[in-house]
Amino acid sequence: MAGRQPTANSRDSRQGRTANRPYWIWMVSIFIRAAHQVGAGVFLAVFLLPGRTAPPMVYLILVCVTGMLLMATELLRHRQLLREPAGLTTLVKLTIMGMAFHGWLPGSPAILTAFVLAAIFAHAPKHIRHRRLF
Repeated sequence: MAGRQPTANSRDSRQGRTANRPYWIWMVSIFIRAAHQVGAGVFLAVFLLPGRTAPPMVYLILVCVTGMLLMATELLRHRQLLREPAGLTTLVKLTIMGMAFHGWLPGSPAILTAFVLAAIFAHAPKHIRHRRLF
């Protein structure tokens, strides 16, 4: 096996530093992510469907709190998250959503762009999502 070629998933690809995350935190993060998706779905629906002008406060709080908890659980494992596409995408998504929420960008297209961007990077392969950029 001396002539073996390195693969895209090999350890020498520029992955950010990782650490161990306890199993119970990983399991809890699954339920946190589910709650986050419920809040995010309501947030998206407010901007895409006619009728409401602002998301209900309970869902806004739900999406904010669960989003912070998800970032905390990811930071436990990926200590350089903000140097990786996954972390930078989160910051860009939050900026776009904040600007749309406060009326600085057109609501529907901006929120939809943020959600599509988040979905693409959430489902990108690990060696792309957690590759260190700088």
